Amino acid sequence: MKLMWRYTMRYKKLLFFDFLGVFGFILIELGLPTLLAQMIDRGVLTNDTAFIKRQGLLMIAITAVGIALNVMLAYFSNRITSNMIRDIRNDLFAKIQTFSHENYETLGVSSLITRTTNDAYQIMVFLNMILRMGFLTPLMFLASLYLVMRTSPSLSLAIFLALPLLLLGVILIGRISEPLSEKQQKNLDKINMILRENLSGLRVIRAFVNENHEEERFAKVNKDYTDSSKSLFKLMITAQPAFFFLFNIVMIFVIWFGALQINSGSLRVGDLIAFIEYIFHALFSFMLFASVFMSFPRANVSALRIEEAFETLPSITDGPAESDPAKTSGKVQFEHVSFAYPGHAESPVIRDVDFEAHRGQTIAFIGSTGSGKSTLIRLIPRFFDATKGRVLVDEVDVKEYRLRDLRRKIGFIPQKATLFSGTIADNLRYGKADATLAEMEKACETAQALDFINEKPKRFDEEISEGGTNFSGGQKQRLAIARALIRKPEIYIFDDSFSALDFKTDAALRKRLKEETKEALVMIVAQRVSTIMDADSIVVLEEGRVVRQGTHRELLKNCEIYREIATSQLSEEELNR
Repeated sequence: MKLMWRYTMRYKKLLFFDFLGVFGFILIELGLPTLLAQMIDRGVLTNDTAFIKRQGLLMIAITAVGIALNVMLAYFSNRITSNMIRDIRNDLFAKIQTFSHENYETLGVSSLITRTTNDAYQIMVFLNMILRMGFLTPLMFLASLYLVMRTSPSLSLAIFLALPLLLLGVILIGRISEPLSEKQQKNLDKINMILRENLSGLRVIRAFVNENHEEERFAKVNKDYTDSSKSLFKLMITAQPAFFFLFNIVMIFVIWFGALQINSGSLRVGDLIAFIEYIFHALFSFMLFASVFMSFPRANVSALRIEEAFETLPSITDGPAESDPAKTSGKVQFEHVSFAYPGHAESPVIRDVDFEAHRGQTIAFIGSTGSGKSTLIRLIPRFFDATKGRVLVDEVDVKEYRLRDLRRKIGFIPQKATLFSGTIADNLRYGKADATLAEMEKACETAQALDFINEKPKRFDEEISEGGTNFSGGQKQRLAIARALIRKPEIYIFDDSFSALDFKTDAALRKRLKEETKEALVMIVAQRVSTIMDADSIVVLEEGRVVRQGTHRELLKNCEIYREIATSQLSEEELNR
């Protein structure tokens, strides 16, 4: 509830107009029965035509004012909730941007999507009910109760007998519905997870003819969600007829004993008609408030899930130091660095790595699958933090940098090239927001991407579909490389970024890269020996340890692991080159 209250208080002026609309609704609903009772008792029964006309005009005027205020209630309640949910989603998205990979794994990517979409929507629906009925119904109930007591204290006994039963039902339903709502949202998380995996892995599923398995998997979790939803809806549906049954019993009691009092002369006809309207509004207001209360557990579950995301502290945060633009040596040092994933401290993937690299050098990393190559270089931009030891950039511990300053020094090209929906130019400007056409052309020429871009009808304005599915793997890699080149960082990190390129394109690209990046430090993770043969230094990793470091020729002579990798990939002529 704190979350909803915090965001509601941002719109105090709109809340004021919402309250005015509430009073407008009460004016119509309770003002008209009062005037009608007076019209019957003082006009119809006494045949006073002038009084009837005055009351009629007054009723029309009240109705007009009430309708205007009721429209205002609907408008401002919708405006407040729309703005609030916009704010919640914007703030939640901004918070998610600060999360580390560890945070994503803890909360779950699919769960974060659900929290941003469905959970926020549940809060919006509930807040709309609160602003339209939550404020209205207590005031309507109290006003109706006062009028009921004033009109006929003896008949008002009926409502006091019914209230404890209604209150007990509301409390029971609220307690039962909360765990059901929590279960429902968790099942929705699972649906999003399976759907996300299925859409991203569609080619693999089809290649292995596993469509039926995925359909069964989805159907199972969908059934779980359906069952939890059915239980929740059955509970809500059962409550409504029970409330109406009690409501009708009360109305029968009022009409029966009211008729007896009219017959005895202790109650007037107009008063009974007004009393019926008052008690109807009193009970109906309570029922509406009960429906709001019963919706609270579901909204509360959603609010707690969003609050959990807000309260999650990023495991990787800004350091205290600002980057000095003048100090850009392009030097990277690893000082006895070890790293283990959270919860797996006993099995580190990086073990006591110690080396340094300087501007103008090309440093390569090679090793068997699972040797820790990619993990090692991801410690530099602080995608993860070293468990032991220090990683230094420009002789400053990376943990001391503000994250933005550190990452501006780095051009990172991941193994899986990621393109965003938009144009080619939009994606290239991820590297430099104000990049000119000439800069984009130069970067793409170096990355061997200009040829296929020129073949596109719109060139740099060509649209990229979601995930870049209208481009091949090699084209995506080249665009990702161009995106980093256009930034002109002091450190380039290529995380197996040439794997989708043919040998000819690979060779041409490396030749151009050498010219373009000669003033920077280049760090390359590769599986192909041919990609890194010309590196100034090659670091060979095995089980997270540095086995040997040296040039291609040196490692062929004194590193058995490197020699085995090289002989499996290169011809005799290439080995002796």
